[in-house]
Amino acid sequence: MDNNFLSAEYIELQHTAIKKLILDQRLNEAISLLAPLVETIAQAELQYKLDEIRFSYTSMLQYMQKGVEDPERHSLYMKLLAETLEINDQMKISQLANYKYNSYYRLKASYSNSHNNKNLEIIKTELETWCIDSNLDIKDNSFESDQIRKRHEDILTEMFTYIYLNTHWDKTDKLAADAFLKTSNVAGNDLCLMVSAVTMSLLVCFDSLKMKWLLDAYLHTSTNVNQRALVGIAFNIHLYEERMHLYPEIRAQVNILNEMPEFGKELNRMHIQWLFCQETEKIDKKMREEIIPEMIKNATQNLDLPLDETDDDNEDKNPDWNNNKKQSDFEDMMREVGELQQEGADVYMSSFSQLKRYPFFEVLSNWFYPFDKQHSMVVNVLREGTDPKNIVNLILDSTIFCDSDKYSLCFTLQHVPESQRQQMLSQLTEQQLNDFTDDMQILSAKKGDTQPNIICRQYLHSLYRFFKLHQSRKEFPTIFDGRINIHRYHTLRDVLYKEEYLLPLANYYFSKEHFDKAAEVYSEIIGLTKGKADLFEKLGFCFQKQKEYDKAIEAYLKADMIHSDNVWTMRHLATCYRITKNYSNALSYYKKVESVLTENPNVTYYIGVCLAELKKYDEAINYFFKLDFMGSASIKSWRAIAWCSLANDKLEQAVIYYEKVLTMEPNYKDYLNAGHAYLCTKKIDQALSQYNKAYSTIKSKERFIELFYQDKELLLKNGIHENDIPLLIDLL
Repeated sequence: MDNNFLSAEYIELQHTAIKKLILDQRLNEAISLLAPLVETIAQAELQYKLDEIRFSYTSMLQYMQKGVEDPERHSLYMKLLAETLEINDQMKISQLANYKYNSYYRLKASYSNSHNNKNLEIIKTELETWCIDSNLDIKDNSFESDQIRKRHEDILTEMFTYIYLNTHWDKTDKLAADAFLKTSNVAGNDLCLMVSAVTMSLLVCFDSLKMKWLLDAYLHTSTNVNQRALVGIAFNIHLYEERMHLYPEIRAQVNILNEMPEFGKELNRMHIQWLFCQETEKIDKKMREEIIPEMIKNATQNLDLPLDETDDDNEDKNPDWNNNKKQSDFEDMMREVGELQQEGADVYMSSFSQLKRYPFFEVLSNWFYPFDKQHSMVVNVLREGTDPKNIVNLILDSTIFCDSDKYSLCFTLQHVPESQRQQMLSQLTEQQLNDFTDDMQILSAKKGDTQPNIICRQYLHSLYRFFKLHQSRKEFPTIFDGRINIHRYHTLRDVLYKEEYLLPLANYYFSKEHFDKAAEVYSEIIGLTKGKADLFEKLGFCFQKQKEYDKAIEAYLKADMIHSDNVWTMRHLATCYRITKNYSNALSYYKKVESVLTENPNVTYYIGVCLAELKKYDEAINYFFKLDFMGSASIKSWRAIAWCSLANDKLEQAVIYYEKVLTMEPNYKDYLNAGHAYLCTKKIDQALSQYNKAYSTIKSKERFIELFYQDKELLLKNGIHENDIPLLIDLL
């Protein structure tokens, strides 16, 4: 590791330590550490600001010491803390700029040397001039038009870079940025890029003026703009929540937005879409390893796979929660892909992850620019394909791909000769083309989708690709990783901490089997509403899946109080009591379930198990005989009958049923218990034969002896002398 990186790492640690002092309200210590650092970089503006803070804080402390009452003292203190945090941030940026240890600081160094005369006002004028003067048509493929396009793209790159690298706006910058939101002469796509630039700049360094600008941008009439602003707001509150209480004006602005009904609704929807992005790696893995291979196999042969059967009754969700029907394996997989697409899942990440190496993606700002058919690099691909029914245009106009993937698709098609593309199109009949159009529309129109939903989802998918695939991705905050609980943040609590928003969040976690997180949110909802039966059922199920059975029982009992005699709840109560070895309570609930599900094999079996554990062997055997009569699980019922017979001094019956078990697929316990049955009926050779099979299966003498001695009391009860046991073991 080189010395520059070591120095940069030290600067980061130093910044974090000072930030912690400020947030812990140890302002004097923070100022004392900052002062010598500011002197070393010789920036007069930072030095002046820090001196002002020190003077104001010293004066405030002196007035307090003299007993002077000041109603503004707390507000001033919060302001001083915020300003000191900002100086600490700027101090880190200035120090790291000297090392150029990552792409951001290298870009900052190169940009500052060549663009000293640029500002937002000049950039806005250039973009307005382009918007007013240009009247481009995609059919216009002249050299002059290409040059105009490229000039426009150069301005956009300059705008993005200027904002991205400017870590601290002053009032002039803010006024110039506000003007972008008010003009109608800056193209919508250009303003979208500006929102992304502000978002990215904030992720590098917090700036309250940029944060306020994003909150203003949410009010823009363009859905593309306000949805990008919404994402930027959420990302940066998530990243900087610990300092947001120092900016009451930001909280006030959020409260004003909260008066708009759609703000909370859209923010909650964006929160869940953001969480859904965290499932992308899991979806990719499933697509690569299961779904795509299965689709390929299904294309070449007709699969007839048996369904997986289980007799475990403690894993099923309440059928009242949904109406899913079981299908074949392949149908299940296709249904799952369809459902993922309907939910808005990012199912194309793996397909496009290798297509981000085109020159287009070497320009940072291009990762954030909305898809535009007039982009100079795209126009060349679409020159001959202007027919709206052209397959390429159908795909690019659909909403199934995010902007980043549409660019990748275009550049991939660029390597396919137009003649081949036209040949592919000519082979399609009019009906096939219409069917394809309909399919694209169905895929694009996801259930319950609205324009803001689609735009926000696509934008998040494009951002996900940037943060996961960009060559400098390790330099950026891991915004898609870790816990994302914006509903709990103080800044957004009044907006999102409501049943109407918490319930979809909890149900999302539940549907993705994040049972720990789902339990937390269901508990919060219950705290707000006192709870309904289905909430307690789901909370109990979450605890049960985490093996927190006592908590599960508590939740199920509350559900049972609200909605008594619900079969699903009673069955899960019985299961949890049985697992925690409270067989009496388990039996009570299994009996209640039995009164409704009279011929259910699992219920019959577990009633027998509970009776056997309570040493009510005669009753238990009757249930196991009933199970055997049902013909549902022969080896399971035979094994249970054999054990109860052995434990209840019905030794010949035990031998008969163990011999049945041994004809099936016995396990080591079956061999061991069959040996006990033969031993207790004085059939020593047969007993030793079964013990040897058990020993061979276990493959550990110590483990075999341990298991053997666990049944010592049973053997003594059936007339085996204690002194004979070690002799029997030595006979093996």
